Amino acid sequence: MTVLLQPAMETPSPLQTYIRRLVGALLVRSLRASGAQRGYGELKQRLEEIIPDISNQYSFLQVNPQDVFLQEKLRNQHAFQMELLLKAMDIYVQDAKREIVHVVDVGDSSGAHLRYLNELVKEKGIAIRSMSVNLDPEAVKKIQAQGMAARQCRAEKLHLLKDGLSADIFISYETLEHLFDPIGFLHDIAIHSSCSYFVITVPYVRRSRVGLHHLRRRSPDPVYAENTHIFELCPEDWGLIFNFAGWEIVCQDCYTQYPSAGLLKLTKYLWRRKDFDGFLGVILTRRPEKAAQYRSWS
Repeated sequence: MTVLLQPAMETPSPLQTYIRRLVGALLVRSLRASGAQRGYGELKQRLEEIIPDISNQYSFLQVNPQDVFLQEKLRNQHAFQMELLLKAMDIYVQDAKREIVHVVDVGDSSGAHLRYLNELVKEKGIAIRSMSVNLDPEAVKKIQAQGMAARQCRAEKLHLLKDGLSADIFISYETLEHLFDPIGFLHDIAIHSSCSYFVITVPYVRRSRVGLHHLRRRSPDPVYAENTHIFELCPEDWGLIFNFAGWEIVCQDCYTQYPSAGLLKLTKYLWRRKDFDGFLGVILTRRPEKAAQYRSWS
């Protein structure tokens, strides 16, 4: 999940505090309007029933249950991610005719999405065998404490884990932008795994750029993989990377954190300044022959 570190600020004046509250209220209304436009109401309610408390979603950030903005933002984001994953599950189950599906979540920080999935597909008579992968040992311990399988590993070295590439469906939410080598990571899974689908979401930006926002701000504070973006690419460039690494897009969707019509659409300018327009989501299927066109992988 993408949450960037904010620069340290001096104590705000009363006027600054008022403006921040006003902006925050506008963004919450924007999120609610976007979620309503996409018909997320029922799914968000179901996800909240499965996991009422998402305060431990991250390792480096505690999500305050009273923070309406962050709660609304994450609930919308989870609905977008799960809608895409459920679509991939439907396609896979129809094609493979299997009742047990092995799902690996690369970059999982809390186990939330696998818990959602397990409950949602259980209602359809499907069982999930899952594994989470994260570089952060605290995230791994947190997931294991819930009785779920989790391994500590850098995503780019997943292929070195025993059974690391054994999955029917891989998922990776807001992880590619944090990786040193997203191309190598994608290529290893395309070439060395037998998975059917890979569900990915990344921040949506209109123009590709290098992140490294702590360097742009000249921040002296230490940063970690979970809160550092390296590559932030536009949908067209991600599409080229996917093809180059050996994948084909089966389905693509873009969720914006503002509605597509009405006055609240104007909050897109606030979102671009504070965060991102939204998130790009894709369902990929392996096409190793696309990667084979490039003859210098090793």
